[in-house]
Amino acid sequence: MIIKRDYYLKKMIDKRENGRIKIITGIRRCGKSYLLFNLYQEYLLSIGVKRNQMISIALDEIDNIKYRNPFELNDYIKNKITKNKKYYIFIDEIQFSKSVKNPYIPDSDE
Repeated sequence: MIIKRDYYLKKMIDKRENGRIKIITGIRRCGKSYLLFNLYQEYLLSIGVKRNQMISIALDEIDNIKYRNPFELNDYIKNKITKNKKYYIFIDEIQFSKSVKNPYIPDSDE
């Protein structure tokens, strides 16, 4: 059974233009990914956002394992965007992202 999640979809829509990152949390298997990758993206398409302005990646998929490295993820996203366009970036399972040493700060564990 698919639940529409109108309440949560409306909250995302209402805050779409506030310039802040949106984080969806909840228990396992409650529909977070469906809300983002289906309902919200369908809404964006319905208001004229082009599919190529939506960048989606799921870090739990084996094909995307290299993007758990923040530098690789950054390159992946940068290669998909062009200047002077608004993009919507959807990262599922971001907790799989790994910590890396900051190459700009010597002896850093950041």
